[in-house]
Amino acid sequence: MVLADLGKRINNALQQLNKAPVIDEELLNQVLKEIQLALLQSDVNVKYVAKLKSNIIMKFKMEDSQGVNLKKMIQQAVVQELTQMLDSNKKPFVPKRGKPNVVMFVGLQGAGKTTTCTKYAYHWQKKGWRTALICADTFRAGAFDQLKQNATKVRVPFYGSYSETDPVAIAEEGVKHFKKENYEMIIVDTSGRHKQESELFDEMKQVQAAVNPDECIFVMDGSIGQACYDQAQAFRNAVNVGSVIITKLDGHAKGGGALSAVAATESPIIFIGTGEHFEDLEPFNPESFVKRLLGLGDIKGMITTVTEAVDMETQGKAIANITKGQFSIRDFQAQYKSILKLGSINQFMSMIPGMGNSILDKNNEKESIRKVKKFLTIMDSMNDNELDGVVAINPSRIVRIARGSGSSLEDVNQLLDEYKKISKVFIGLGKGLGKGGDIGNIMRNPNQIKNQMGAALDPKMIQGMGGMGNIMNMVKEMSKMEGVGDLMKGLGGGNMAEMMKSLGGNIPGLSGLTKKRR
Repeated sequence: MVLADLGKRINNALQQLNKAPVIDEELLNQVLKEIQLALLQSDVNVKYVAKLKSNIIMKFKMEDSQGVNLKKMIQQAVVQELTQMLDSNKKPFVPKRGKPNVVMFVGLQGAGKTTTCTKYAYHWQKKGWRTALICADTFRAGAFDQLKQNATKVRVPFYGSYSETDPVAIAEEGVKHFKKENYEMIIVDTSGRHKQESELFDEMKQVQAAVNPDECIFVMDGSIGQACYDQAQAFRNAVNVGSVIITKLDGHAKGGGALSAVAATESPIIFIGTGEHFEDLEPFNPESFVKRLLGLGDIKGMITTVTEAVDMETQGKAIANITKGQFSIRDFQAQYKSILKLGSINQFMSMIPGMGNSILDKNNEKESIRKVKKFLTIMDSMNDNELDGVVAINPSRIVRIARGSGSSLEDVNQLLDEYKKISKVFIGLGKGLGKGGDIGNIMRNPNQIKNQMGAALDPKMIQGMGGMGNIMNMVKEMSKMEGVGDLMKGLGGGNMAEMMKSLGGNIPGLSGLTKKRR
């Protein structure tokens, strides 16, 4: 996304602090001037930009004489100020399981409201909630058809009408229907318009009164920059906006204006739209967003993402096999399925400090996911004996697998070569685990992890992550988090070096991040 360019520019400005032998007010002003310019060119409100500079200078003057690490203090101050700009300090709505939660979506036409409704429904459906969609947009031609098509694609029940012209009646009847059927998340899509604002707001108020929603979400178009401010304020005055979703942040330099304009709603951003696909809806946390924007990573987010994606029971079986010196194609298949559950590989990698602003490329991600899916299709064409390693996969079997999966012989051989490489890594990892190695010992022995990480990672990657000192701080932070030990064990974390190598080998396109084994 274009906002990543903003992160790079701010990060490059901060890098000047690392090169300078002495940090004085003149250097700080120069750094802040570059940060201000980057923010303004990304359309962030000038009021927030000025406030950011004055607050950081004030902190610098207060702590300059106290012997603190000025580089770290300034970096933390930038993170803090940007986070405060994006944080409404209002707790977002938390739906309740086992009861109907009615969520009403509002916004101007063209903001991507109907698509965002579907993304929102899909998000909760993946978490196991009974979710439904209602089209109360009778103004836009084709609105019901669009919602119907979207809902069908994600397999979410929907309600609407081709004959009824009263959106209030449709919304009321739809909510009544899905409440009767005990649906937990009932999402109401309302009309969006351009010029007839007064009619739109009157209609929204009527729909709101009829369905009495538990939450009202304002969908904001991130591509229009600071123009969002007046728009957000108008909606806030018309209906009780509880939270905000910002769309179209994947390719517009004005995204900073949309983010800073959220203050007009006095409501928290809960998601941001980062693409056209239904899974491209990212939960929003101000501090996490800012840290990732600046390439500082988001360890907590990474742990949460992996925990949600990884089937710990399946991983437990794989670890049991690895400790016996075994790693089957079925175990290999389980690793690839976990990768797809991570959603966006780029998004996940941006949670790792130093990775987000340096090596990621959108085109590479598409190619990586295409390769993962192709390999999974090939493995689906294998029989149980082949997956479990009971029989060898000889040339005649390779021909049969290729035909069954619609792949080429080259594709199958590529998969088998990849499997052999990964198998060696995991079997080596298993030997370490078999000797009693565990993540707890590694966390308690910083020299051990430092040596293993240094042996496993490419020097350029270490530099991109802020040096070995920053990596050690990251590991210490991880070690303090509740449940991280169990998670790392589930991922095979007995040997940190081998785990990092397996990460590189496991994700196509990332194998270059780790040193090749000789």
